[in-house]
Amino acid sequence: MINARDIEKRMAAFGELCRRHGIKATHQRTEIYRELARTEEHPDAESIYMRVRKRIPEVSLDTVYRALRLFEDKGIISRVGHRDDKARFDANTDRHHHFICTKCRLVKDFYADGLNALPIPRDVGEMGAIGSVRVEVLGICRACQSKAAKGR
Repeated sequence: MINARDIEKRMAAFGELCRRHGIKATHQRTEIYRELARTEEHPDAESIYMRVRKRIPEVSLDTVYRALRLFEDKGIISRVGHRDDKARFDANTDRHHHFICTKCRLVKDFYADGLNALPIPRDVGEMGAIGSVRVEVLGICRACQSKAAKGR
């Protein structure tokens, strides 16, 4: 669970990014972002919608999708997960990477200076200007391993 100080740090960054990009930080957009900022679960749009709807019953799923797309386009959040999954989102803008369970689709953040320092292959650099590098590690999480071991 994210601590209150980190949530407030993300919310302050959200406000600043909205101002910088000329985005109106409406009540609905703020609550959509707050829901994403307060979790490490990397929720999909439908999950965010269901949680925000408890506080703002009139919010629509379309509003949630449009806000998330806007936030992603402006670099306020990022889309993460396995390509076969629904789009999932991450408010953590610190440089980090993801472990993705190929069984249950759990997404967990991890930090690794060694991965941050990976050299970009020349061929990739020749494709265009590199903005950032993220590593997604695919595997089977401990909970799924444990379930499989119990099932044997």
